[in-house]
Amino acid sequence: MSFFPGNDPNPGDAFACDQIELMLIPRSHDVGGLIVRRALPSAKRRMVGPFIFFDRMGPAVLRGDQALDVRPHPHIGLSTVTYLFDGNIRHRDSLGTEMVIQPGDVNLMTAGRGIVHSERSPEELRGSPQAISGLQTWLALPEAKEEIAPGFEHTTRDKLPTFQTDGAQGRLILGELEGLKAPVTTHHDTLYADVSLDAGGSFRIPAVAEERAIYTLDGEVSIAGDVFAPDQLLVFRPGDEIVVSSERGAHFMLFGGATMGSPRYIWWNFVSSSKERIEQAKNEWKTGSFDIVPGDEEEFIPLPES
Repeated sequence: MSFFPGNDPNPGDAFACDQIELMLIPRSHDVGGLIVRRALPSAKRRMVGPFIFFDRMGPAVLRGDQALDVRPHPHIGLSTVTYLFDGNIRHRDSLGTEMVIQPGDVNLMTAGRGIVHSERSPEELRGSPQAISGLQTWLALPEAKEEIAPGFEHTTRDKLPTFQTDGAQGRLILGELEGLKAPVTTHHDTLYADVSLDAGGSFRIPAVAEERAIYTLDGEVSIAGDVFAPDQLLVFRPGDEIVVSSERGAHFMLFGGATMGSPRYIWWNFVSSSKERIEQAKNEWKTGSFDIVPGDEEEFIPLPES
């Protein structure tokens, strides 16, 4: 989810084949009552293209007495992308947005100069077991757009382009791939796709993005003769065409884009090219200068002590 406690995952293993620059093993965290695996940022790799944060939530089943409750918290300098495989999450933000995201939809929230939001299990679904599984990623904004006005954009799954090749199929979430273009707004050269392989299938990843990686959700994938288990983030070397195959079938996310061109700092839920701007955001949250979330005004996540 979009609340970042500020701890990095453990460093991953060294690359296993010539096409792979780095392999990262995510670290698990409890976020709002849900176990998530955090692959970015890590001690060995802070970003892949504009992606500065990559969380896998679930898969899990919340019991009838459990619910997802990520209280209102702030962001600056980034866009959050929420994408579900199972379950429903109610998003509320300080713009007055209230939206229940469903599997296959995309919630894009651009923080810019500042936004506050909460993510909770819908009230009408509480009291019964709920399956929950999905991804939340953060995209750092280019320096010229770090202070743009905040915004929210919801795109339903039927609006996202799909593709199918011999033994592979998928959905494009952000950017361009296979001659397709996703309708979701991007502020930087970005690629994000949901790809499934049939048993014995393969998928060619062209060298169109400057930086590329995959995160395998289910099944084992094979690259240049090496086999990789699920829940590993594989960062590819630039410039090479990559072929991902699977003997028994697999499901993975492809993501990346152009480098940002300048460093980004991340502290808690704040991202910026300026350490001073992050200090300013800390003070603004501590002193109550951010806007409130209509419909979710009673609670908030306090600023961490360190």
